[in-house]
Amino acid sequence: MTEGTTVKYDAIKPFARGDGVVTRLMVGKGNADDTQFTTGTTVFPAGCAAPLHSHNCTEQVTILEGTAEVMIGGDVHTLGAMDTTFVPANLPHYFRNIGDGTLTIFWIYGARDVTRTFTETGETVPHMSPRDQV
Repeated sequence: MTEGTTVKYDAIKPFARGDGVVTRLMVGKGNADDTQFTTGTTVFPAGCAAPLHSHNCTEQVTILEGTAEVMIGGDVHTLGAMDTTFVPANLPHYFRNIGDGTLTIFWIYGARDVTRTFTETGETVPHMSPRDQV
């Protein structure tokens, strides 16, 4: 991506994560050679959640639509549309859709090379890799 480039959301290939959860990488290592961060969206159907995990960098999440139960380091919060939370690097967390409709989150990672470590297994995988389809 170069200066003046526009990223069209509908042109971004969705990344299926299981249970109907879909992520779209908007800006990151794969499509922006000079970026120092990674952004995208994830859509969760009602009742779906991300597994407990952590990242190697700080994550900022803004709820665009719906209601989420968010657990960060053992503390549980409820967030609604346009609420934002920050997750420090290496702190286990999850997001769960507790509403009746769709939960859409916009996330920003403070790094170019993001990893995800699944708390249950301890496995660390590159973000948006085939092994990250959970």
